[in-house]
Amino acid sequence: MKKRLYRSRNNSMIAGVCGGLGEYFDMDPTFIRLLWIVFTLAGGSGILAYIIAWIVIPQHPW
Repeated sequence: MKKRLYRSRNNSMIAGVCGGLGEYFDMDPTFIRLLWIVFTLAGGSGILAYIIAWIVIPQHPW
């Protein structure tokens, strides 16, 4: 079965981007959220990257 990247419906805080990345990479979504916060505080590029991921990554079909 081919592995696909989707935004999570079950493990979602804002849009499910970090939850989907956690499911895709078999990682804890909390760790991905913390990394995203670090990138945001380091230069602000995390917010723009999150918005782009929100638009580009489709929501899980079920």
